[in-house]
Formats: sequence, C-alpha cells, structure tokens
Amino acid sequence: MEREIDFSEVSDGRLYGPNDLVKADCGDCQGCSACCRGMGSSILLDPLDIFRLTGWLDCSFELLLDKHIELQVADGMILPNLKMAGPGEACTFLSPEGRCTIHPARPGICRIFPLGRVYEDGGFQYFLQVHECRKKNRAKVKVKKWIDTPDVQTNSQYICDWHYFLKDAWRVIQDKDEDEETRKNWNLYLLKLFFVKPYRTKENFYPQFYERYFEARQVLESIEGK
Repeated sequence: MEREIDFSEVSDGRLYGPNDLVKADCGDCQGCSACCRGMGSSILLDPLDIFRLTGWLDCSFELLLDKHIELQVADGMILPNLKMAGPGEACTFLSPEGRCTIHPARPGICRIFPLGRVYEDGGFQYFLQVHECRKKNRAKVKVKKWIDTPDVQTNSQYICDWHYFLKDAWRVIQDKDEDEETRKNWNLYLLKLFFVKPYRTKENFYPQFYERYFEARQVLESIEGK
C-alpha cells in the first residue's frame, strides 16, 4: 500500500524508467542478507508473487500460510506478507548461509530492492532508496535488467492495475454507508479471489489475473451502484 515519505530524504532525488541506468547493483550481495531480516510485515505480496511462489514450491496458498507468509490488515484490506521468524527475525525463505532459497521466484518488492515505486497520474516510476542497502559503491545497471521480470511493459501495466484497483477497493472498506457485513464479505471475497483460489502455474499469469480482475471490478460496481 502507499506510504507517506519525504522523497528528498530517502532517495537520490531522481525518478527512473525501465531503460534508465541506476546505481542498484549490489554485486550478488557478497554474503549480506540484511535486507532479508527485521522487515516485520512490510514485504506485502501481490497476486503475481503468489503465482510465482506456489508454482516454484508446487504448493497451495494454504501451505504457504503454514510457515512462510501471514495475513495482515493494511489500510483496511486483508493482504499477505512474507513472514519473519527466529531470533534474527529473518525471512523464512533465507538459508542458514544467508542466501535466498526462492531467488528465481522471489516477490516483486525483493526483486526491485533497493528501488521503490512512486505512483502518480495512473502510472509509476522507480526511485533509488539510498539508505536501505548496506552495500557501498553499487554499480550502475539498467532498471529493466535489475528487476529481472519478463515482459516489462505487460508487468508494468499489471502493477498499475493492481495498485489502483486496491485503492478503489479500499473505498468500500472506508465507506461509512456500507454496513460491516458488506465490508467484511468484500474483503474476504478479494482475498479468496486473488490469493486463495489456485492459479494454473504452468500457464501465463496475466490472462488469469485479468479474468479475476474484471470479475472483481463488476462486483465493485454493483456494490457502489446499489
């Protein structure tokens, strides 16, 4: 979800697109796993993250909940996040050697780190978080190479659609005219539709997502138009 931040304090003051060069390459971390520890519930997961994780691990959403993820209420919405555990509050996917055991299927937030996203005018751009990564003298890398996500244009559209859909869905949670039962049922419906309902992980993610997305949009319109 959105955070209120002072952009001048957390970034280098620039915004980046997929084809821009940015000092984000940490050289395979060189044994550092600081960004995989002590993150609390901040690593929120989106439907693509669940698609990747359930496919890579060949498991269900419910099995992920047993050990690796948990549910939280963020701005009134029930959303999953990566779970931290143990004395060092480490990501449960972190090996004893401090390496990511799901690197090819790592979530989007992990994938873009130390970059973040700024959303405006129906789109978004990347920014460099200058205080988050401990690696000094990071090398320049093209953004679209760093985020390691195929079909950048389609993925960018998906990220926007999901972000702005959540903002619209949040309106129902906030609406004082809606009764508590409607808000609760709406929240559980979205959780089941986008996360609990299994994805066909051997097939393309985006058509599956948009089938659910347009269904949810219709339900949202019916709630708001009643």
